[in-house]
Amino acid sequence: MDFMSDRLGDGRALRTFNVIDDYNREALGIAVDFSLPAPRVIRSLEQIIEWRGKPAAIRCDNGPEYISAELVAWANRNRITLIYIQPGKPTQNASIERFNRTARHEWRDMHLFESLEHAQSLATKYQLSCQRGMAIQ
Repeated sequence: MDFMSDRLGDGRALRTFNVIDDYNREALGIAVDFSLPAPRVIRSLEQIIEWRGKPAAIRCDNGPEYISAELVAWANRNRITLIYIQPGKPTQNASIERFNRTARHEWRDMHLFESLEHAQSLATKYQLSCQRGMAIQ
């Protein structure tokens, strides 16, 4: 899992929370919002788990949302191991970095987001196209 930043056409910042399956590089979720604190990350992960099942582990960087006591406690309660990459070593999470690059080129750079809802709608369409194998190779 990883975050990306972007902006709406009016200049307001937004973030995406991207989750992929490390094994098959399938896009499991793309959440888009103005702010994605730990409770929102947990809510997104719970939704993915409801749809796809619980992972044994999740690889992530050391961002504040990922090292928060709330997310760590949630992972412990759910017996999910959080695997943190070393700071400054994004290649240790190369699959999500590749996904982010592809998403940037095939989705984000292709659109000027008019609203949060517009960005969310396009994120859902992009995620579904990735699941069908139309975007990510």
